[in-house]
Amino acid sequence: MEQAGRAPVLVVEDRGPVRVVALNRPDKLNALDTELTQALHDALQAADHDEDVRAIVLTGNGRAFCAGADLSEFKQLTPANQDLVEKRADLTCRTQAMVQKLSKPVVSAVRGAAVGGGAGLAIGCDMMVAGSDLKFGYPELKHQIVPALVMTGLQRSLGRKAAFEMVSLGRLIGADEALKLGLANRVVEPDQVVETAMAIAEQWAAANPRAMAAVKALFYEVADLPYDEAMAAGRDVNAAMRAFRDDQA
Repeated sequence: MEQAGRAPVLVVEDRGPVRVVALNRPDKLNALDTELTQALHDALQAADHDEDVRAIVLTGNGRAFCAGADLSEFKQLTPANQDLVEKRADLTCRTQAMVQKLSKPVVSAVRGAAVGGGAGLAIGCDMMVAGSDLKFGYPELKHQIVPALVMTGLQRSLGRKAAFEMVSLGRLIGADEALKLGLANRVVEPDQVVETAMAIAEQWAAANPRAMAAVKALFYEVADLPYDEAMAAGRDVNAAMRAFRDDQA
């Protein structure tokens, strides 16, 4: 994650039971190269396995959350290097998909640009705090790229027509529109995004961790189930939760 003579691409800080994970390539608007993507994947996995961590804040240092994929790497990601292409696609897929699979709740603190893969990370979290300077969207087609690995999350967060408009026209939206569309939970001044996200994370951290993990797991499970199966899954958690009150949280 860190090499001699330069700053780490990812900064991790514990604030009590809340772990703050910050993308740290501010000169590149936190664009996702392979190194940063791998570091983020590993850091989120480590946070989920740490019993002292109850909640996670994901943010970006500098004036942007994340400008998406680092296009400077694309000159290497060509059909002539198919093995490298496959490995990068797999890493990106696993990283984009993992947040909702974590047992710990994650809130994104997003200011400035959150585009492409950065937009996918922002709304892939369980909640999102947006700065009033937000520029959010999927401009991949303008660069002859398909927003392939962020499309699933977007379509599940928006209605089909609105989601198709975003991926096909590449229009960037601001914070107020993101809030109206249900992509963001809060809109605050840019310098307040982390502290606002921290307040949310601290409320999560105060809950029984087993109950919180069950809430998150069931929430995403029922979204993909037919009604009767979803109710059955809820019934099982309803019975299991009786033991949670005996936990020493």
